[in-house]
Formats: sequence, C-alpha cells, structure tokens
Amino acid sequence: MAAGLAIERRHLRRVAADPDYARLSAPLDGRQRSVRSADGTRLHVRTFGPDDAPTLVLAHGWTEELAFWSDVIRDLSARGLRLVAYDLRGHGDSGPATDGDYSLQRFGEDVEAILAACVAPGGRATVAGHSLGAMSIAAWAEHHDVRRHACGAALVNTGLGDLISGHLLFGEAARWLRHPVAGRMLLGSRAPAPRFSSPIGQAVLRYGAFGPEATIGQVAFYERMLIACPADVRAACGVAMSEMNLHEAVARLTVPTLVVAGACDRLTPAAHARRIVATLPEPAGLIVLPDTGHMSPLERPAECSDVLYKLVTHCTRAPTSLRAHS
Repeated sequence: MAAGLAIERRHLRRVAADPDYARLSAPLDGRQRSVRSADGTRLHVRTFGPDDAPTLVLAHGWTEELAFWSDVIRDLSARGLRLVAYDLRGHGDSGPATDGDYSLQRFGEDVEAILAACVAPGGRATVAGHSLGAMSIAAWAEHHDVRRHACGAALVNTGLGDLISGHLLFGEAARWLRHPVAGRMLLGSRAPAPRFSSPIGQAVLRYGAFGPEATIGQVAFYERMLIACPADVRAACGVAMSEMNLHEAVARLTVPTLVVAGACDRLTPAAHARRIVATLPEPAGLIVLPDTGHMSPLERPAECSDVLYKLVTHCTRAPTSLRAHS
C-alpha cells in the first residue's frame, strides 16, 4: 500500500511539473455564449480573436472538451484569426442531449446551429474537427447546404465508418470485433473511467491514443477530460460511431477540405484518411504527421496550427499552397 501511494505521488508530481500540462491547463480567455441546437440541446461556445477576422470553427472529439484545442486557439488568435470553439453535446460545459439522442445526425445539426449563430449573415467560416468533431462535419454536410456557411474544412484524425475493422489496437481480434454487436460492446462500454490519474492509466492511454513523443503532460491533460466525460455520454457516442457510415456523406463536403492523420494513430489509422481524400470533391491535401498518434492537435500543435492557418488563408483570401504528404 505504502509503495503504491509513493508511486502515485511521484506520478502526480511529474504531471504537475510538466510544462505542457501547466500551459494546457491555463484558463482560456474568450467570450462565452450558449447556442441552441435544432432539438433544443444547449451548446457551450467560446470565441477568440477579432470579430471581423476570418473565422475558424473548432469541434473537438469524443470524450474531449473545447480546451483540447488550447494551443491551436492561442496560436491562431495571436495570428489574427477569429476562433469559435464549442463543447460537443454532453461534453464539457454543454448540456446533455435533450432527448438522449447522440446520433451522428444530431451532431451534424449542432454544427449547423453553431455556424448559423456564430458566423455573420452572408459570411462563411472554415470548419475543423478532430475525431468525432470531424465526423460531425461529415454528418452536417450530408443534410445541409455546405457552401451557405462554410468556405473550407479540415478533418483531423478521423474515420467515417468501419472503425473497428481498421483498428490497430486489437490485431487479429479485430476480425471478431467487426461484428456489429461486438463493436457496440467495445465502443459503447459504460465501464467507469478511472477517477484520478495514475501511471497505469497513463500507460494505457499513451499506447492507445498517443504517439511515441507525447509528453506526460499532454497525456494527463487528455486524461482529465476523459475522466470528466459522463459514462452514459461516452457510451452513447461510442454506439453511434460503431454504427456510423458517412463515406458517402463526405462527398457532399463541397469546399476545399484538408485531411490530417497521425502516422502512429492506432484508433483511426492513416488508411482512413486516404480513403476520405479519395472521396472528397475538393481535396486540399493530406498531411500525415510523423511519430504522431490520434491526438494531433495536442501532440503537434505547431504543425496543426500552421496547416489550419494556411487552409483559412487559402479559403478566405489569396490561395496558398498546401503541402501534401503520404
């Protein structure tokens, strides 16, 4: 018992001393507001930067919060962009789905609600999503007029279907997990998350979600969000993703669209990104970040900020070349 407590204390001291954790945990400024989605769900929104600047809307991923984009927000707002970041339904400071509906169609309606409320009439924004946030953008494109509100898009560390079959966490077991029931059991598990950070929890998250160069502070910062995410929301979103098929929906994303992947992403491997790019009407490039896992905006914030800034510039002002890496 004493040895375990000593290990845990040492672990927590290492987390607290990590400069990445301190920087990421610093409170975000920004103007707060609430937006109601089509079904009445309350979405928590923060805006950053000049009101008259080109707008980039940021949607985080499964079990995350808008602070996931902290480094990107600080960098791009300092470069003069207007950032609109929101908590997905049931996540962070947003309310739970009013009718318990966490289907991808509802997440798409949330994107439409954010754009309608936070982009000036007649204006258009670039939309970027990580993981479930990117899936939300694809679901939005399926049922809404993309060009009405958007001039560009970025899909980061995501897949649009067949998530289990492409999974690198389970090796040969993935064949069995392709069965719909097995997929629902895995992604839709209601098992409680650990209640505090621990070396074992960090090791599991590092293996599953991060690349080899992620810092203890980066992993702990995401771990805090995972612990805070309600188990029922996590499970409902997981079930929705296990049943998702948005491969045809992305063909309706008729604006320049950048795809970003991590070379070491075990959750949504780069094969998903290549499939998406092959389907896009207006691909703006494929960026595969080396030594990077599923959490590119945390692991490689400078690289993510740079490519997003170039995309916004490309879509709203003068064309800018976007380097594509395979």
